[in-house]
Amino acid sequence: MTLIPSVAELVANVSVPFEKARAMPPSVYTSPDFLKLELSEIFAKEWVCLGRSSALKKAGDYVTSEIAGQPLFVVRGEDGLLLAMSNVCLHRMSTLLEGNGNTRSIVCPYHAWTYNIDGSLRGAPAMKGNADFARDGYCLPQFRCEDWLGWIMVTLNKDAPPVHEALGGVQSLVGDYDMENYVESFRETHVWDTNWKILAENFMESYHLPVCHAGTIGGFSRLDEMVCPPGLPAFNFHTILKDERIKIALAHDSNARLQGERRRMTYLLAIYPTLLITLTPGYFWYLTLHPKGVGQVSIIFGGGMSPDYAYAPDAQAHFTALKTLLDEVNVEDRGCTEKVYRGANAATAKAGHLSHLERPNFDFAQWIAERVGGFRRRFDLPAA
Repeated sequence: MTLIPSVAELVANVSVPFEKARAMPPSVYTSPDFLKLELSEIFAKEWVCLGRSSALKKAGDYVTSEIAGQPLFVVRGEDGLLLAMSNVCLHRMSTLLEGNGNTRSIVCPYHAWTYNIDGSLRGAPAMKGNADFARDGYCLPQFRCEDWLGWIMVTLNKDAPPVHEALGGVQSLVGDYDMENYVESFRETHVWDTNWKILAENFMESYHLPVCHAGTIGGFSRLDEMVCPPGLPAFNFHTILKDERIKIALAHDSNARLQGERRRMTYLLAIYPTLLITLTPGYFWYLTLHPKGVGQVSIIFGGGMSPDYAYAPDAQAHFTALKTLLDEVNVEDRGCTEKVYRGANAATAKAGHLSHLERPNFDFAQWIAERVGGFRRRFDLPAA
């Protein structure tokens, strides 16, 4: 198989033991051809997260998105189940819904063709003059959608394995945290001027915390307490231990599920391709990403608290303090990741060797190389 230059560079880059690994080459962040492969071989085929299912509580609650050029929306049906559908009118192809909200019907803003929330066509004005038109012949195409541990997961790929099969290891790892019942307190959308993989990699390593986040959480981050095990087929993770200085990161006094060190352990879960979750015993926050060209990334940013904190008498005070901190951390991350993208475009840009604290980045690079370049991952690769 003949590979485009950026893919060939990546495959060569990841075909070494981790002990000799370098960061991904600059071309994977800057090449439009590489992005085309990502859209067709990753985003059009993998499960993509669109946020928390608790955001869609009532029948008719919906959220819109786009995956690999396909506009779509997810809606809570009358039967309580989630439905993912094309957000494109079947008449003259206008997009239908915008943003998020609640609706009892879906009305095209162009010619008022109207659909029920199950996607069936309810009405189309001034169509009696077309002898071939039949309302029953129109229904918005549906995509596979699953509620997995409280996350809305959608795929355009009818042959993708069910989410719970691919990600069963996540439940085994953090099942005692009861992530499914964490309460989302906010959900926002942003666009940053960086490549989506740079932001994903930034999440996957905490090596940068003492420097990039010197003004916020950097002083609480001890490099010697970060654990970065080898990644698994569908995700990677690393852990950090928190202390009393961020009390909401610790298990609530009423939490009897978590014992010992796990009462202060934070998991940073990177679910491929782009669901990034910081899960602590007291709160969570997440990012889910989608490229907007090589140099921009669309971001869903959300978070909230474990039930123990969310329903406590002082819940609002906890939330206010947490959201202030997360906003400040986000400002720092944006600055760091946009600088990396600018640097990746420089003629002198070159990938350096990775720290042992960047093991998740190497696993992510191998996963991408497998998807776009036919690289075969091994999970028992010995050092040379």
